[in-house]
Amino acid sequence: MGQTRTAAAISHNGNNGKRAPGRPRSEHSRQAILRSTLKLLRQPGGFPELSIEAIAADANVSKATVYRWWPTKAALVADAFTASSEQELQFDDTGSLRTDMSLQMRRLIRIFRSPRGKVVAALLAGGQSDPELIEAFRDRFLWPRRRQAYTTLQRAIDRGELPASTDLNLLLDSLYGPIYMRFLIRHDDLTEDFADQLCGWVLRDCLS
Repeated sequence: MGQTRTAAAISHNGNNGKRAPGRPRSEHSRQAILRSTLKLLRQPGGFPELSIEAIAADANVSKATVYRWWPTKAALVADAFTASSEQELQFDDTGSLRTDMSLQMRRLIRIFRSPRGKVVAALLAGGQSDPELIEAFRDRFLWPRRRQAYTTLQRAIDRGELPASTDLNLLLDSLYGPIYMRFLIRHDDLTEDFADQLCGWVLRDCLS
């Protein structure tokens, strides 16, 4: 009888009681923390009212588990937004700089217009008085995207679409600055078509 129960337990668990294939439990906890962070950030109060205690409770983990991966609330918030948008904001390689940039900029605008835009607004607004927060946004979101953009622009230089002397930082600021301005100031509509207009104007000046 005991042997039967043992055999049944092994059959139920699989692999003689070993954990079934899949992501480790700790990864599930990490993803839960990221989801809870985004969820709570959208509530009234935003970043200033957000606490590690509330995030841990919503994700059903301990505070120590949160601090195992993120040293500060700012780092956690920046990573939560980055994780939610990383795949969407990859740069394509279509063989055309204008197409590559326009597609990525359209996706960025789509994110800004979605509920996730409130997270970005909270990060940028809070960062004006919290150096730690704006540093986390730069290091964990802005610079990784910027490095990908450099690669895209370098491909365009290699193809002869851009002059080798192009100031890459000035070009990127010219392309993305107006998007952030419309997003934050709201003086005009921020639409996906705006990305096409920007690329047309900015890249035409670079090639003239």
